[in-house]
Amino acid sequence: MMMKLKNNVRIPQDARWLIPGLQVKRWFMLIFLGAAMMTLGVLILIDIKPIFYTMEFIRKIALHASTEWLAFSVLMFGAALFFKGWEKTNLSILDGKDNQTLLESLYRRRKLNRGPKIVAVGGGTGLSMLLRGIKHITNNVTAVVTVGDDGGSSGRLREEMGMLPPGDIRNCIAALADDEDLITKLFQYRFKSGEGLEGHSFGNLFLTALCAITGDMVRAVKESSNVLSIRGRVLPSTLDDMKLVAEMEDGRIIHGESNIPEAHGRIKRLYTDPADCKALSDVIAAIKDAELIILGPGSLYTSVIPNLIIREIADEIAKSHAKKIYVCNIMTQPGETDGYSVSDHLKALIQHAGSRDIIDAVLVNDYLPANLAQKYQQSGSFPVKIDTENIKRLGIKLFSKKLIEDSREGLVRHSSNRVARAIYCWFKKEHKNDKTLFFTAREIEKQDCKL
Repeated sequence: MMMKLKNNVRIPQDARWLIPGLQVKRWFMLIFLGAAMMTLGVLILIDIKPIFYTMEFIRKIALHASTEWLAFSVLMFGAALFFKGWEKTNLSILDGKDNQTLLESLYRRRKLNRGPKIVAVGGGTGLSMLLRGIKHITNNVTAVVTVGDDGGSSGRLREEMGMLPPGDIRNCIAALADDEDLITKLFQYRFKSGEGLEGHSFGNLFLTALCAITGDMVRAVKESSNVLSIRGRVLPSTLDDMKLVAEMEDGRIIHGESNIPEAHGRIKRLYTDPADCKALSDVIAAIKDAELIILGPGSLYTSVIPNLIIREIADEIAKSHAKKIYVCNIMTQPGETDGYSVSDHLKALIQHAGSRDIIDAVLVNDYLPANLAQKYQQSGSFPVKIDTENIKRLGIKLFSKKLIEDSREGLVRHSSNRVARAIYCWFKKEHKNDKTLFFTAREIEKQDCKL
């Protein structure tokens, strides 16, 4: 088999160990020199005079053969033995994993470790969708997750165990896991029966147990991330027992995240109870160190904005020199963003953050299926209007791409790969002279960054 890199260059299977960026050639040489010196030392110790006899052998051979051909033959034979031995050693250590898997894993890890430092802010299914694509760009991703959830399994555990709701955190850990299919099935498995177990997901119970063992949610998330070998890290936005409160335009005050969409009114403002929730210090450090900050996609008032009404987070994002992009929802969400355009989403974010500096650009979907599923209209969900002029008045750049998965049924769902690719293309355009930002070899082939 052959490995194909950028510009369709094909590399023979055994020569792939020489690919730049693997950082193993230096260790090959070190192993070779060490083995040669140990062999030489043993031969000298037992008085075989290896140097004398070797040189004498080479001298005799050289009398009857070309020196260049002799040197080349010895060199190639030695290199073939060395690389084949090293390859088989690694395959033996990895208990049967094929050479291609080993090489791709090593190459991907080295490249992704040098990817851009990204902070993704949000919650719900939107953030986990985004992370599934972002993890193919960089290992240096920090997911900042809202902890305002009070419904379902998370709400029950929050009420009964006095802990932060684990649901959104669980989704993000599963999304960043290397073996995503298996981990997702395991973490998302929901018990259908059993006293006290019914309705709970395995992932929520797993995090609850770790939280009890380690003493706090941050350590529990860190340990579970190590166990599952996730790329990047997941952080709760705060460790405070944060509850969401919405003030509606008709004067009603709605308590609890799960109750806000059910109120069916236009939201005037969102705030927290207690009022001054303190941001996690690791979140602030990640924002300060970020090169790219992504807001959304996800429920505007119950996934994205809850992070921004923690004052320290909003202030730090506004002060950051990182590039900042908001991924706008494709469809309006009944009970939260009825009738909202793209600029309405932006205004809500800016209003609650208290600064226009939290967003440089907005990414929108510019394609909808002709057979848009009837269920959206029946539930009161409609495409978010892209009001270009109002967006420009806010001083925010508009960047549009096809972001949805192809669907015969006319469903509108973000494609994690398309969203991540679009964000990266925008980021690369903003940093077109930065040569340190790149995808893995496999991802380079898939990119279309002609903006």
